Amino acid sequence: MSTTDNALFTSATVIEAVTRQNYPTATLYVVATPIGNVADISLRALHLLSLADAIACEDTRNTAQLLTRYGISKPLIAAHQHNEREVAEKILARLQAGERIALVSDAGTPGVSDPGAKIVDAIKLAGMSVTPLPGASAAISALSASGLIHDRFYFVGFLPAKAGQRDSILREVQAIPASLIFYEAPHRIIEAVAAMRAIFGDTRRIVLAREVSKLFEEIHRCTLAEAESWLAADSHREKGEYVILIEATTAAADDQELEARRVLQILLEECSVKQAAGLAAQLTGQKKNALYQMALEMKQAAEDE
Repeated sequence: MSTTDNALFTSATVIEAVTRQNYPTATLYVVATPIGNVADISLRALHLLSLADAIACEDTRNTAQLLTRYGISKPLIAAHQHNEREVAEKILARLQAGERIALVSDAGTPGVSDPGAKIVDAIKLAGMSVTPLPGASAAISALSASGLIHDRFYFVGFLPAKAGQRDSILREVQAIPASLIFYEAPHRIIEAVAAMRAIFGDTRRIVLAREVSKLFEEIHRCTLAEAESWLAADSHREKGEYVILIEATTAAADDQELEARRVLQILLEECSVKQAAGLAAQLTGQKKNALYQMALEMKQAAEDE
């Protein structure tokens, strides 16, 4: 780092801008931490962490390492997905005693596909103050670099591990007129992308953002028909956390689905699900597997009525 860079971080103007702000006591501060690059933490977050009476964190070891990098030492409270309700009572008692408590996750923003939401809910229900300190977000970072042009996005988060539950959610969101954002673990990335292709079709674009902000970051955009080949081309692509973005559905895609449902509705009156899907594929030019799933759902819905 150059002398000029050092001056930037130690200048009186910057320090004053951070320290002159009000940091009320009896407040829970929800603090975003880096998702990869440790430099991606705000000056305001560092100042608050140095002021806090204690820090509630997902993994005390990870948070201790982060704090050590910045010369901060604070009491840590383990607050993970298995004890959120219980630890919320301890945090509430400390807030009522007038303390400042910071809430962090291992990476990114607490409560967004990470523990924290139940704690915040309990604190707000008790009438105490909650203040967010914004920062790194894998979903927003990937979206900003995706080039997918749409005014809206729909955050799905992690898909279920079981194929049936995963596919059910994918079918629920496939027609939403917004860019879709998913998180996925590396050991499930290939089967998740294959499921997306089967349900969303070959032509919709996908953005595969791997290891966002980390040393081996990759952000690749292609069609769903090309995505599996890209993943298979390098074994390293089955490592690291993924953000997956799917471009918004188009009016043409909606029209295709409506036409497929219309054709299947007629065929299912006379044919089995398998026969209806095969004939519909010939009539509409759409994929037989996707039509088969659609026909199954339509038949089940008709039987449930």
